[in-house]
Amino acid sequence: MALASQKDFFSGLMFMAVGASFAWGATSFEVGTAAKMGPGYFPLMLGILLAILGLIVTVRSLSKGGPGGDKIGAFAWRPLSFVIGANLAFGVLLVGLPSMGIPAFGLIVAVYALVIIASLAQPGFQLKATLVLATILAAGSYLAFVKLLSLQFPVWPSFLTH
Repeated sequence: MALASQKDFFSGLMFMAVGASFAWGATSFEVGTAAKMGPGYFPLMLGILLAILGLIVTVRSLSKGGPGGDKIGAFAWRPLSFVIGANLAFGVLLVGLPSMGIPAFGLIVAVYALVIIASLAQPGFQLKATLVLATILAAGSYLAFVKLLSLQFPVWPSFLTH
């Protein structure tokens, strides 16, 4: 059987795998009932819903369009590397990595690093636009998480606040 859309077929398989993983992982927590939800209820339902969505996308990929349409192109290593690297850098900079001697740099530095590194994923990187975006995101994150939600995590580098 020829695939009408390779993109949809493999996207559907990915959705099913991620959904099934979430649903399976949620079973290690108390699930509860709809009336009295446990900590595993939401991830279980979300995983099941994602797996069903993946099944629908996969089945539809077999019938829509002409055979051989929507082929998968070359794998985008550059964006994948920069986006994953940006998230890792954010986590390390936010709270530090004491086992490697890296101190916590706090929310503001972590947000700037996240935005700058992730922006390198696109061709035509523009430093000015990236810094404007990072400033808006850092200010919004500070306002939302520190001021409005009163979450307790470092805002500035630990070596500046002690």
